[in-house]
Amino acid sequence: MSDLLARLRDRGWRLTAQRRVVAEVLNGEHVHLTADEVHSRAGALLPEISRATVYNTLGELVALGEVLEVNTDGRAKRYDPNARRAHHHLVCTRCHTIRDVPADPRTEVLPAESGFGFAISGVEITYRGLCPDCQNAS
Repeated sequence: MSDLLARLRDRGWRLTAQRRVVAEVLNGEHVHLTADEVHSRAGALLPEISRATVYNTLGELVALGEVLEVNTDGRAKRYDPNARRAHHHLVCTRCHTIRDVPADPRTEVLPAESGFGFAISGVEITYRGLCPDCQNAS
């Protein structure tokens, strides 16, 4: 479960009504919303919130390292509040559901001779397949 609101409070980040609503929308487990989805859900809680405010807030949260920008399908960026726990993503190829999968450090080891001299700063692994609902629908 994401503890985004608590992390932002601990940092002393000014939580205006608009920022709070964006953080509340992003809070939860397996949350991977597009900016438009965040705006839609935030608008249901705070009708006067603008699209620009949502985009600006998401940009600030990414810059702070409190939210990850995820792109698993080559189209819309998604925003993941699970920024503090090492994890990968599992994506359904039919319905595009995204689930967080705990990282296994054994999968992140690149032998030095295979690294082409790169100084590795991070690893992103995306597993693809059919979720249980899509499997049952087949």
